Amino acid sequence: ILPLVSVNQILLLLLVLTVCAILYNKVHQVPLALRSETVDLESPEEMEEEIPVVICAAAGRMGATVAAISSIYSNTEANVLFYIVGLKTTIPHIRKWIENSKLKEIKFKVVEFNPMVLKGKIRQDASRPELLQPLNFVRFYLPLLTQKHEKVIYLDDDIIVQGDIQELYDTKLAPGHAAAFSDDCDLPSTHEMVRSVGMQNTYMGFLDYRKQAIRDLGISPSTCSFNPGVIVANMTEWKHQRITKQLEKWMQRNVEENLYSSTLGGGVATSPMLIVFHGKYSSINPMWHIRHLGWSPDARYSEQFLQEAKLLHWNGRYKPWDYPSVHTDLWENWFIPDPSGKFKLTRPDS
Repeated sequence: ILPLVSVNQILLLLLVLTVCAILYNKVHQVPLALRSETVDLESPEEMEEEIPVVICAAAGRMGATVAAISSIYSNTEANVLFYIVGLKTTIPHIRKWIENSKLKEIKFKVVEFNPMVLKGKIRQDASRPELLQPLNFVRFYLPLLTQKHEKVIYLDDDIIVQGDIQELYDTKLAPGHAAAFSDDCDLPSTHEMVRSVGMQNTYMGFLDYRKQAIRDLGISPSTCSFNPGVIVANMTEWKHQRITKQLEKWMQRNVEENLYSSTLGGGVATSPMLIVFHGKYSSINPMWHIRHLGWSPDARYSEQFLQEAKLLHWNGRYKPWDYPSVHTDLWENWFIPDPSGKFKLTRPDS
């Protein structure tokens, strides 16, 4: 039998070892965990914020989508995630185009848009049937397409980006604003172009002020309009303000009362946004939305002005993949031919 003193010494030694072990864990293991987190935080993929860009891929216009994506991807180091929205019939084509071209390196998700959500909400307009295509209304449903993001960029397909998309993404939205747009009156350099092609830049060009429902809004006809072909959107505010429901309400009212579809401004996608966002949107730097390039086959901007522009938009009938059109060289710089051969550029010598 061990002497009592020896037993006590052993117990004391065990106690000391236990205390040392606890202290060691506290001193060493917690910092190790912190260092592990620090390594994760410092990894580029973790640090770099994802920039979601929503763009549509419509039948007959996929070359536009590809050129837009190509221009964005080539001019930024940012971590861009493209949400490419199409109809069920067009999705295989755009996926194959991307995966079999130099765009195969991009991060993208293909999203199918169900046109049934528009049933009963669109009034037929024979003057501009192309404006009634279902994908024109994708911008109304941004929270349904990009559910995990706080901030989203939406772009029309008939654009190219010459600047760093990070700069557009960093656009500040005022508290309570669900979106930012470019005002149609904000860039003196475009005013001559607007006058020369007869483009409207006030609410009078989009809403039918002969209708009581429009007059009841209390919006002056001379109020400057904005173009929703480039949007920076706050999804939290969008959902909180039920923007999609508001837009659908004004689509429905137009079906019943014909409030704007036959007016000059062109269709039923812009007008509801002008109503819902009136006085409640932030401003995008005007150089991030140089537009009206598709409103005339003759009216041109100066080359110097176009070189300084961050984003070019061929809104209007005259698209750069068709003929005639203006400044097609700037667009074609970013075009990637269709590996399947289905989409072809229309040129005077083709």
